[in-house]
Amino acid sequence: MLEINRRSLLTAMGATAFTSMLPGTTLAATRRNFFERVGLPIGLQIYTLGPDAGKDIDATFAQVARIGYREIELPALLGRQPAELAAAAKRAGLTIGSIHLPLLGMGGPAGLSMTSDPARIADDLGTLGARWAVAPIMLIPGDFRPQPGETMEAAISRTVAAAGEDIWKKTAATLNEKASALKPLGIKVGYHNHNVEFAPIGKTTGWDILWKETDPDLVKFEVDVGWIATAGLDPIAFLKRAAGRVSLLHVKDVAVGNPQSFRISMKPAEVGSGTLPWDKLLPAAYRAGVRHFLVEQEPPFVIPRIEAAIRSYAFLSKLKA
Repeated sequence: MLEINRRSLLTAMGATAFTSMLPGTTLAATRRNFFERVGLPIGLQIYTLGPDAGKDIDATFAQVARIGYREIELPALLGRQPAELAAAAKRAGLTIGSIHLPLLGMGGPAGLSMTSDPARIADDLGTLGARWAVAPIMLIPGDFRPQPGETMEAAISRTVAAAGEDIWKKTAATLNEKASALKPLGIKVGYHNHNVEFAPIGKTTGWDILWKETDPDLVKFEVDVGWIATAGLDPIAFLKRAAGRVSLLHVKDVAVGNPQSFRISMKPAEVGSGTLPWDKLLPAAYRAGVRHFLVEQEPPFVIPRIEAAIRSYAFLSKLKA
């Protein structure tokens, strides 16, 4: 009789619902790994591995694949030609979904930026197999220079504060322009936030200006939840408000004691060893429209960079949410 009742309940309620009612069984124990459930890979922003990542592309990509990552985001062309990067990714079993392209030209024979000819951007990203061109930071003035003894982070914060609303309006206009030119060529444009976007500018913020003045049909966002938390905001509430315009997520954790500020500086942690509630945050991001989840960690590192990438993947690969 017990077996008959069990079958009836399984049919009426579904196996998961029934199992959760059995003695000693919790709902959490029946939940599947988040990435298996949504059918998406765990990605890695290669920036995490530092400036040496481009020295031996085959070795770097093979190591990333051995960890378990299947999608990567490039911080640049790493001094290589797109065909080289695409071939190395294919040999390793990786896909390149996106690349960071600055809003100002960075120079060099292999340099690629949002200022490059749209046809070249489309051709290079097509070779890579990437669909997303992501601006990694706002439109920094061409004459930007750190003052003697000033860190790059401090210089950016100073420059942004001095520019006021203007720098954000120009950034929004540039994003609209580039996205309009690239959309017919099959390339999507995104913008990656830091924490400086949320610094007050009178009665507004840089983020509010970008949100209101970029075309929702053209410009999407790559939300970096580590910087969101560093700005003192709740990442889950933020993602809920950004639903429909966020397509990529930087899966970045912050350590206990991470100072909240608008200066581009944080106390980082491997994903799962910090303070962010990933079992709630990742589903919130998926509901908001995220389909590319990319681990990224900022320096300073207290363990080797590759070990940090290993630990972040190990946590995410077992996360039930």
